[in-house]
Amino acid sequence: MIISRAPVRISFFGGGTDYPEYFLKEGGAVLATAIDKFSYVTVSPFLSHLFDYSMRISYRKVELVKEVCHIEHNVFRECLKLCKFERDIELHNFADLPAFTGLGSSSAFTVSLLQALHTFKGQFLRPHELAIEAINVERHILKDNVGCQDQVLAAFGGFNLVEFRTEKDFVVNRVPLPPQRLADFQSHLFLVFTGITRKASDVVAHQLKRVDQNLSALSAMRQMVYTGHDILVSGRPLREFGELLHCAWEAKRGLDGGISNAEIDEIYATGRKAGAWGGKLLGAGGGGFMLFFAPPETHAKLRHVFTGRQILDVKINAPGSQIIFS
Repeated sequence: MIISRAPVRISFFGGGTDYPEYFLKEGGAVLATAIDKFSYVTVSPFLSHLFDYSMRISYRKVELVKEVCHIEHNVFRECLKLCKFERDIELHNFADLPAFTGLGSSSAFTVSLLQALHTFKGQFLRPHELAIEAINVERHILKDNVGCQDQVLAAFGGFNLVEFRTEKDFVVNRVPLPPQRLADFQSHLFLVFTGITRKASDVVAHQLKRVDQNLSALSAMRQMVYTGHDILVSGRPLREFGELLHCAWEAKRGLDGGISNAEIDEIYATGRKAGAWGGKLLGAGGGGFMLFFAPPETHAKLRHVFTGRQILDVKINAPGSQIIFS
């Protein structure tokens, strides 16, 4: 048996510029970190000659199929076809977090699955190769409206400034923070679940039609990536990072009317009133987790005002996709 895992991520700045619809024109960049929440895949041999089916696939449901083309789950089906598996394999997926929460869980699953399948075949893929293959599966085989940062963060892990030129030409720059600065930064993060789940590709579809109208806003959001990076590495007060997040959220809300709604706006206003310097909705918009950046001494008040909502404690700079058992 082989067990793989790949992390989900928190994106601070630059979301929206990681879509080819934008970065092929202007160049994209994101500042993001992998976190200690993972999507796991197990793969093991299946003795199909003893059964009346040739593969067993399990996730929220169990599929027992004779041929790959009969698999309902599109990512399992297409990754198995891509890796040229036809029978005699058993796969299971489980995850620390549910899907559709704005943390890139779909891409973490795709990356983890591809890593497991290649390893099962005795093949080794470098993180760059793994990210490119996951981008190809999601964007070109499955035709999902997804960006490219989620696959990169899942494959590489870490806390990074990622620059995009093409889908295959991207540069992952580690954010060079000493341990104490990294710990101080992490202590300011506060995540609240809005209770709203949504499929990112559905939210993004309308945004992509407005890329040309939003070029100036997206360029400003890309520049915030470098400003945020400079705040961190130069030792400037972390309050500046939180205030920049607030500016980024205001800019993102202006891209499309479907990014926020009255409930999300109320959650954000409540967090700011309780002491957060800034924050943003994670992912494409419309739901998922709200990130607040707030001094640690305000976190008790934040927990109080969000009583009844799910709060997620995370650690940043998590490792990228890896085999944890073989």
